[in-house]
Amino acid sequence: MSKLRILYVASEINPFLQTSEVANFVRALPQAMQEKGMEIRILVPRFGLINERKNRLHEVVRLSGINISVGEEEKPLIIKVASIPNAKLQVYFIDNEDYFQRKSVFFDKQDKFYEDNDERAIFFCKGVIETVKKLGWAPDVVHCNDWMTSLIPLYLKTTYKNEPLFKETKSVFAIYNNGFSHKFGDDLFEKIKMVDIDDQLLAPLKSKDYEGFLKIGMEYSDVVIKGEDISENLNNLIKETSKEKQLEINSEEEEQLFESYYNIYTDLAG
Repeated sequence: MSKLRILYVASEINPFLQTSEVANFVRALPQAMQEKGMEIRILVPRFGLINERKNRLHEVVRLSGINISVGEEEKPLIIKVASIPNAKLQVYFIDNEDYFQRKSVFFDKQDKFYEDNDERAIFFCKGVIETVKKLGWAPDVVHCNDWMTSLIPLYLKTTYKNEPLFKETKSVFAIYNNGFSHKFGDDLFEKIKMVDIDDQLLAPLKSKDYEGFLKIGMEYSDVVIKGEDISENLNNLIKETSKEKQLEINSEEEEQLFESYYNIYTDLAG
């Protein structure tokens, strides 16, 4: 049997950037799966807080140079790569001068949520899929972590569904307590749309806020997983939206936790 291919997508990963527990999780799980014989790729945004020199990031010219559309605009995609110290893992970074040069993640120095965080998420999600296409690497499972990755399951089930690389791809959407209170503008749907995506398909996102992004991720993914210490509010939202898809993973033991994920991936890949 050929190795299972797992793509991890998140907004952060240790040791490059950590703002929440997601960074530790996305650092530990891929290595554990690699040690169990799976083939791994990891993609994250190249936020401006990441020190390129210290972390030895360098551009992958053969992967860069695509333009990604966000609504009416097209923005150039730059791909960088770095190795995780003491692990046989590489991380690919999605970069763009307009979206990822700022020295902060989602909030500015005055703790104000960036108005264009929706565009940054759209650019990132499309950029991930286009990068994987350029790599010519067909993932069996895409494990999406947190709201910023929530459009990937949608795009895989619509615009990219006939793409040979993604024909058999399944997606996992993991939810954490990294919410925000901002509501995006009325042009959100127009920015997200691609071939085969209309307003009806975007209905779960009609609230145009954090919960909307979670709902769209849950709607189009194959499995929904809760991160640790989820608020009661989020718990209820997950129960209402994705009861049939939800998988509980409650394990204090790291080895058991990794085993649970291993089983989820192998079951999904069939």
